[in-house]
Amino acid sequence: MADVHTYYLTVPAAAIDANGHVGNVEYLRWLMDAAEDHATCVGWPTDRCRAQGATWVVRRHEIHYLRPAFAGERLAVQTWVASLSRAQSQRQYRIWRPADAAELARGATDYVFFDLERQRPRLIPRELIAAFPIAGVEPSAPPPAPDHA
Repeated sequence: MADVHTYYLTVPAAAIDANGHVGNVEYLRWLMDAAEDHATCVGWPTDRCRAQGATWVVRRHEIHYLRPAFAGERLAVQTWVASLSRAQSQRQYRIWRPADAAELARGATDYVFFDLERQRPRLIPRELIAAFPIAGVEPSAPPPAPDHA
């Protein structure tokens, strides 16, 4: 599905918490990393937005933890834009372990396109909207494992 971006990572030992699995804050970090990677891949990295006097700010994060992840595992974070309005967007996510097709987490982030000078929401430029087609269907299966593991 072309509208869904996949970001791959290997769980570092530093991500493991006192419970012996990946800590909650790491999942949030990976969602944000996947969103930034997606934006960069379609030509809208943070620097480009900032050059236009704007940035994306988070209004709300939601994460549903389904299964644990452990050090050394290869994971795939799928992300897509679920909605775009005048100054807001919702991005959704799924985190998978391709080795066994296990879904580890689901998430969503509500963003606001924010004017840095005025410190308030502003209209999302048309060319930015065009770079992020709305994904019509959520992925229901993990992406294939990358060739370069």
